Amino acid sequence: MTIHGVNRRQMLAAGGATLLAGTGARSAGAAEVTIRQGYQTNIWGMPTYYLMKSGYLEKHGLKTEDFAVPSGNLTMQQMVARQVDLGTYAGPSFIIGHDKGGLVAIAQIETVGATGAMVVRKDLGIKSMAELKGKKIANQTGSSIGNIFVDQVCPANGLKKGEFQEVRMDVNNMMAAMAAKTVDAMINVEPYNAIAETEGIGTILMNLSKYDKVPVFMAATPDFVQKNPDAVVAYLKAWLDAKKDFKNNPKKVSDVIYSFFTSKGYKMDEKTFQAAMGRVEVDPGFPTDLVPYLTHHAEVLVQEKKIKAIPDWKIALRTDFMKKAQKG
Repeated sequence: MTIHGVNRRQMLAAGGATLLAGTGARSAGAAEVTIRQGYQTNIWGMPTYYLMKSGYLEKHGLKTEDFAVPSGNLTMQQMVARQVDLGTYAGPSFIIGHDKGGLVAIAQIETVGATGAMVVRKDLGIKSMAELKGKKIANQTGSSIGNIFVDQVCPANGLKKGEFQEVRMDVNNMMAAMAAKTVDAMINVEPYNAIAETEGIGTILMNLSKYDKVPVFMAATPDFVQKNPDAVVAYLKAWLDAKKDFKNNPKKVSDVIYSFFTSKGYKMDEKTFQAAMGRVEVDPGFPTDLVPYLTHHAEVLVQEKKIKAIPDWKIALRTDFMKKAQKG
């Protein structure tokens, strides 16, 4: 039997979620490895949460220690510090992580552009981004969605840096701030946006889907992939198993993830949750159009002086592990 080990701090961060254990056929070279796996507690991290609960990791002989965080850029920072081995986050955070710590992508896990949005307080009656001039906007500064909105979406819609008050805030705390009217808007992700609308707190002004499909990558530290190539392949095989559930058994997936949020005290009916989850597309692999997409974001990050140079994608994107996993 294998057990996902967590300490008290991690259990509290994950909302006390019980991590399952199981048995199964083991991949050679993988059974001796415990993967330190980071995941975010918003909708972007829920495919990883489902993987944790599915039993597929155990099936492929893997043990994990799971680290819950509010958003993926924090997992990226943990990986740069070599506190975590694997974790998911969007392109800008991945590029920064590669620049700062040599992190590599072993797969694109999902696309989540429709899940990220600018949500405004309903009582303000705001209809356009330009009307947010002088307003207080909650943003988890440094997150991929925050970078994309502030650097690209806002200027394209009549709202430049310096024209609004950015309030640095954890995404988990933004709805409470909106309800208390201490902020006027928030740059947030699902399911918080759907909950805000359902509870009459906020209105979605604009989501990212028009501007960015937002692929979310499973990244790894270069140290881990060098030392544990068999474990990386086994890990991706587990993801390919989970992919089948997302495609063929969505109710099973939805029930697991829905229970995560309701256990943390969020009041969300199943219809609201399904609307939020329906904005996530899970398909682990390596699409052929990634390099132009990532290059565009890298150019923005260079211009913003957040990275030194555009990465060498042959080094940053490790497609070889997924190819081996797909061959079975």
